[in-house]
Amino acid sequence: MHAHQDPALAVRKLTEALISKRSVTPDDAGCQDLIGRRLNALGFQCETLAANGTTNLWAERDGGRPGPLFVFAGHTDVVPPGPLEAWGSDPFVPTERNGRLYGRGAADMKTSLAAFVVATEDFVARRPEHHGRLAFLLTSDEEGPATDGTVQIVNRFEQESRRIDFCVVGEPTSSERLGDMIKNGRRGSLSGRLSVKGIQGHIAYPHQADNPIHRFAPALTELAAHHWDAGNAFFPPTSWQVSNLNSGTGATNVIPGELQALFNFRFSTESTVEALKRRVHEVLDRHQLSYTIEWSLSGHPFLTEPGTLSAALSDAIQAECGLRPILSTTGGTSDGRFIARICSQVIEFGPPNASIHKIDENIQLDEMAPLAGIYRRVLETLLPA
Repeated sequence: MHAHQDPALAVRKLTEALISKRSVTPDDAGCQDLIGRRLNALGFQCETLAANGTTNLWAERDGGRPGPLFVFAGHTDVVPPGPLEAWGSDPFVPTERNGRLYGRGAADMKTSLAAFVVATEDFVARRPEHHGRLAFLLTSDEEGPATDGTVQIVNRFEQESRRIDFCVVGEPTSSERLGDMIKNGRRGSLSGRLSVKGIQGHIAYPHQADNPIHRFAPALTELAAHHWDAGNAFFPPTSWQVSNLNSGTGATNVIPGELQALFNFRFSTESTVEALKRRVHEVLDRHQLSYTIEWSLSGHPFLTEPGTLSAALSDAIQAECGLRPILSTTGGTSDGRFIARICSQVIEFGPPNASIHKIDENIQLDEMAPLAGIYRRVLETLLPA
């Protein structure tokens, strides 16, 4: 690949090759080998780190002049396709219809990966000697539990006191059209499994029982109405939601002995894990419930204040798409939450996300070349010749 390659065709061909690999999490299915070979040819040093069925790739190229470390980060794994008969075409056979390319991972995030590679090939062809270092951090464990992927490389960097200066994560962040939104942070996610104890009994003899549903109802009302924080300029207020509520034996004449509730906080940088836990316990204790909670934290919130990276990305989007993106922290968690521990400027940017995780996931073909162009322009700004 050289500077005169047609970016639209180059991105499409690599995207199709990646979609054809059935990399359902945590199986990489050879995606990283394919990308690694392309990077090897550009002078990247590639290192594969595998753990518990997860494949991770760290690939790094030194431009030969002192400067920052810039990282493209992403994942090669995809979510399962769901019922194959519901798809308009085989989810692992990339198929063009109406100016769109269909296939699992088209938007999340194999097109971004292909655009990373093509942008890098074009950049290196134009500027083989540049300031700083350019690296790729890829995992096959982002859509799964995310325990053996990016977080393992971040842990190693922390142990070695290594830092990253700039990181672009290729998550699909655009909303209506390419470039209208970038993510400069994400909310944290804290879940709880609550068990409220009662005493089982016959429904005709309530004085001999203790109904955990009745016990929990006032506490549930209070928790649902609670004002956790007001958010800030970048985050909406923290939200608390119950996703599952289960009690009862199935019989209509039995007062149950236990209630179980699964709940989740999506929380901003205005709240801490400890404070959220403490306030939940305060409410439950005040209602004198007999209960236990198993807590699980899947990610702290992170925020990248507007700065060098967001400016470079916004300028690149303006040049390629003719619009200025808005900065947002909406959506679920991403691997950015791990990378932020070793990198002060982490921004997520990629194609529109309307079809991600859905039947007939797709990408607009005419957005492929601009996507690669945006990534290339960011490199030219931050790793100058």
